[in-house]
Amino acid sequence: MKKLLCFALLPVLGLSLLSGCGKSSAENGEVIVYNWGEYIDPETLSLFEEETGIKVVYDEYDTNETMYPKVEAGASAYDVICPSDYMIQKMIDNDLLAEINFDNIPNLKNIGQQYFEQSKEFDPENKYSVPYCFGTVGILYNKTMVSGPIDSWSVLWDEQYADNILMQDSVRDAFMVALKLNGYSMNTLDETELQAAKNSLIEQKPLVQAYVIDQVRDKMIGDEAAIGVIYSGEAIYTQRENENLEYVIPKEGTNVWIDSWVIPKNAPNKENAEKFIDFMCREDIALKNFEYITYSTPNTAAQELIEDEDIKNSKIAFPDLSQYDNLETFQYLGSEGDALYNSLWKEVKSE
Repeated sequence: MKKLLCFALLPVLGLSLLSGCGKSSAENGEVIVYNWGEYIDPETLSLFEEETGIKVVYDEYDTNETMYPKVEAGASAYDVICPSDYMIQKMIDNDLLAEINFDNIPNLKNIGQQYFEQSKEFDPENKYSVPYCFGTVGILYNKTMVSGPIDSWSVLWDEQYADNILMQDSVRDAFMVALKLNGYSMNTLDETELQAAKNSLIEQKPLVQAYVIDQVRDKMIGDEAAIGVIYSGEAIYTQRENENLEYVIPKEGTNVWIDSWVIPKNAPNKENAEKFIDFMCREDIALKNFEYITYSTPNTAAQELIEDEDIKNSKIAFPDLSQYDNLETFQYLGSEGDALYNSLWKEVKSE
């Protein structure tokens, strides 16, 4: 899922190091990592280099859709990438990923089995991916700016909050909200259901202050909007900054997502990639990354190391998903499905 956009430190690191991309080999002690912006604790990269002697070459992207064509084209050969569930499925379908040698990842034992079960929705045999972060999509609202309890996507169509609603500027996330509101699967290809969702989004559009991504976090912290659609990891951060903010998973259901480490088929340093993934699965390293990025870790050993009891028991960070209905993981819908969703989204945005 969409993460915080690039800040100052890591992009500079990535751009300067990637100038040598494509010239490495397993013998030169490098691992070339392609990850979301601000989605790892920089100190863990330094620790990996210190402990293994392997140099980390680091690059960043801001969406799955900007990452994929670069990997597909093969212009830059990466060793480790961290895509989201549906994009991993697309990469598997298009033969872009290598099977992981799990004998080289002993720390895999720290990942909870339930996350591998969820991963089967996009990696059916768990051959190609190792869970890194997971979470939900829900509603973040300011308790001082809304009236009554919030428990439904329908509040995003409430006229009393006109110009105080923030929507995700993302075709799948926006349609997920409208599809769930109407009682449909967020992976539907039924054109009647999609047309209904499109019409709902068009009806909602006059009420929306802005279609944004990472700005939801900053706007909600700054009391610039009453309600916003947000990823759970960012909701945890916003609550640290503004005590009036609450996060809820709507009763109609939502997206439960997983971002996972994968190894491209053309990875020049596959063994080093597996060493990197194993290092990221170590409980102390997983804890550092969780504390830095605030996105939930599937590393159950790391979860046990969390000292802050409020976070350890947080229903946002580690929800009991069994109490919710209609939870789904995004699936890759094929090129025709992508084209259909994109076409309908253009109609929404052009209205």
